[in-house]
Amino acid sequence: MKQYLDLLQTIVDKGIDKDDRTGVGTRSLFGYQMRVNLSEGFPLLTTKKMFTKAIIHELLWFLMGDTNIKYLVENGVRIWNEWPYETYKASEEYENETLDEFVEKIKSDDSFAEKWGDLGPVYGKQWIRWEAPDGSEINQIQNAVDMIKNNPNSRRIIVSGWNVADIQSLIKGKTSAPPLCHTVFQFYVVNGKLSCQLYQRSADVFLGVPFNIASYSLLTMMMAQVTGLEPGDFVHTFGDVHIYKNHMDQVKLQLSREPKKLPTMKINPKVENIFEFNFDDFSLEGYDPHPRIKAQIAV
Repeated sequence: MKQYLDLLQTIVDKGIDKDDRTGVGTRSLFGYQMRVNLSEGFPLLTTKKMFTKAIIHELLWFLMGDTNIKYLVENGVRIWNEWPYETYKASEEYENETLDEFVEKIKSDDSFAEKWGDLGPVYGKQWIRWEAPDGSEINQIQNAVDMIKNNPNSRRIIVSGWNVADIQSLIKGKTSAPPLCHTVFQFYVVNGKLSCQLYQRSADVFLGVPFNIASYSLLTMMMAQVTGLEPGDFVHTFGDVHIYKNHMDQVKLQLSREPKKLPTMKINPKVENIFEFNFDDFSLEGYDPHPRIKAQIAV
């Protein structure tokens, strides 16, 4: 993943220091693009160890149309916990629970999870349950599968997360999560291969972007399988790419490491429906990364 290290280095060298919503501050650039050929290996970062379990479970969670962290925490995935916890801390019901105690209550108390574990209308809702004006729900992923199969030359095979009406509630203090960072993605078919381009409006390059690359690459592979195609390219197009100021030491460490050979992601070939994958259908082979690098998420 030399492309990713090049992005880090470009921000370090050419970025502009900016204040941001979280109060942490960033070094930022506007406008960047990377292209990954999925036939060359699964683009999982090797310059630090990645939590593959979280990547797979999060993607399956999106495809369920779910927006509550209960499924994630029950499967040992913590990547969304801080947002609902911060909302809970600001409420009158907060009783000085730690984040870990909050997560345990999400696991054990269904009514608590229903009230405090929901992130609001984030990815799962927009991908699978987009609300139409007549009250019906639109499954954008199913629509994309159908178009890839029946009209592969279409330039309209698009899934949007940027639901302007719903975004009004994704403001800190109303619901947990910020407006969707992965704004829109488009599929493209040529020569029997399926490619995907994501536009990401905001990108935490040290913590978030490695997950995003792996997740959308895996989604492209899954979509290719269920539509009878081979994976092509994953194209990652960014708006605001930034490194948080409290991640600079971690970035320097990562840039000092040499990338290793990319692993291979094996997918159960028997699955033919995009909504019927489960965690055991995926097997990562040949992953030998450098050690994990810890960093604090900015909420």
